[in-house]
Amino acid sequence: MFCRAALTHLLLIISISCLTACGPDKQSKESTGQITLQVWFHSGQEGERQTIEAQVDRFNTSQKTIKVDLNFIPERDYNAQVQAAALAGDLPDLLEFDGPYVYNYVWQGHLIPLDALIPGALKKDLLPSIAAQGTYRGHLYSIGTFDSGLTLYGNREHLNATGMRIPTDPGAPWSISEFNTLLRKLSQNDDDGAVLDLKLNYAGEWYAYAFSPVIQSAGADLINRNTHQTSDGILNSENAVQALSQIQDWFKNNYVDSNIDDGAFVTGRVALSWVGHWEYSRYSKALNDKLIVLPLPDFGKGSRTGQGSWNWGITTNCKHPEAAMAFLEFLMQPDEILAMTNSNGAVPATKTAIEKSTLYGPEGPLRLFALQLLHGYSVPRPATPAYPVITSAFQQAFLDIRNGGDIKVALDRAVATIDQDIRDNKGYQTP
Repeated sequence: MFCRAALTHLLLIISISCLTACGPDKQSKESTGQITLQVWFHSGQEGERQTIEAQVDRFNTSQKTIKVDLNFIPERDYNAQVQAAALAGDLPDLLEFDGPYVYNYVWQGHLIPLDALIPGALKKDLLPSIAAQGTYRGHLYSIGTFDSGLTLYGNREHLNATGMRIPTDPGAPWSISEFNTLLRKLSQNDDDGAVLDLKLNYAGEWYAYAFSPVIQSAGADLINRNTHQTSDGILNSENAVQALSQIQDWFKNNYVDSNIDDGAFVTGRVALSWVGHWEYSRYSKALNDKLIVLPLPDFGKGSRTGQGSWNWGITTNCKHPEAAMAFLEFLMQPDEILAMTNSNGAVPATKTAIEKSTLYGPEGPLRLFALQLLHGYSVPRPATPAYPVITSAFQQAFLDIRNGGDIKVALDRAVATIDQDIRDNKGYQTP
């Protein structure tokens, strides 16, 4: 999916003339002793854009010799812009990029390791999930200011009516048997029987992010993580089949709302929503004190959740990596992390910032998300450049299973796609 042959095509269709990382202006400023860092940031939420702009202003004001030149790149085209810029030799000094791409970018030779640059105290303060996401073949290549996670949001009123226990500890979630009983009881008191929102209105990587924790909770995975050379016997294992058969049964029993309007939970059509931290603000406004945050059910080996989000890396084009790290250190200060997470609602990326957070701190309403990331309930994406193909193959398998297809056949097909990509790229062993 991301082999070199595809890159030439990308270059032909994407213009990057307005985004060059090097040029006469940069060179002339550096000749006077000032270092200008070209920085790319995804053009996502308005609050994120406003926050990073304010952070860049604060950093530039505090510096005498370093200046950050910030460029916003459309989120939809971000990876394509990176690939085209890399071909043209015009990568910026610092890239912000979504977690799934870090291993592919390292394999393509776009990023430098941060091991010798990052201060020891900062590295120690990182959430384990942040360090895991940014590590590839023993070296740290990226860090982020925030992370993510999954939970079940519940309507306390409807859950209490079932008479079942309501778990809030990730170490003591509902078993899959309990969860199925809960769905049945909720469905009996619901007009159309649909009581669970799985965000079927989402697309793309949502399926691997949201539902690979299901098979990981059952003892399976997306790929053999010891070798990263095959998914056979892992993704299509009996544990994976059994776990996904539970989800297929939810569809067969009409427990899942189609949610094409993204209003299933906030309008009261369902009692449960399987989604991430980003919905808390909207959900809390709609339900107030009826909202409760719960761990995902245990499919056999304990509750698991997704993790990972946008993070930062220094490119091989950067002539001043120490200056680039100075900017990253600034962004990783607790107050700067909280400035960003207060704007986007995400989980702060350091232990110090979490403890200061009103949302994720010890008494915060989203403490569960922090506990999952701090104590090993989250599972990082497989550390392989094959991940873009893995997530695409898993998405197709999930859609087939959702629509009633044979689960083993769907997973075997996904395995064949993944393993063929790995073979085509010689195991992703060398750049």
